[in-house]
Amino acid sequence: MAKKRVVAELKMQVVGGQATPAPPIGPTLSPHGVNIMQFVQQFNERTKDMKGIRVPVVITIYHDKSFSFVVKTPPASILIKMALGLEKGSSVPNREKVGKLTRAQLREIAEKKMVDLNAHDIEAAMRIIEGTARSMGVDIED
Repeated sequence: MAKKRVVAELKMQVVGGQATPAPPIGPTLSPHGVNIMQFVQQFNERTKDMKGIRVPVVITIYHDKSFSFVVKTPPASILIKMALGLEKGSSVPNREKVGKLTRAQLREIAEKKMVDLNAHDIEAAMRIIEGTARSMGVDIED
């Protein structure tokens, strides 16, 4: 089978299971001639278990106007907010703390994100997630 020529690779964050042809999807895909409704249906089907969570997606568009896409794991900040039940992080993270994350929760988030992180082991992934938590005003309990 011949390899398809890639025309564009687009990255965006879309709410899982709730994609519509409205912005940002429609205006991003339409210049490339992609069937927007086909993408929306496939994306919503693939992300129906992540309903309401903003997830990164990488869309590869080919010369024949076909496409493929990869759905990544939600950003670490969203996973931390979900684990703690927070609405948002701290506006002054070094002074105002908004919650505490246990080591078990930290490990669980790191295991979910491991496929998208550039870490070789779970300990390195945990340190990356810990840094994100610190920048949000979340303390880590031992």
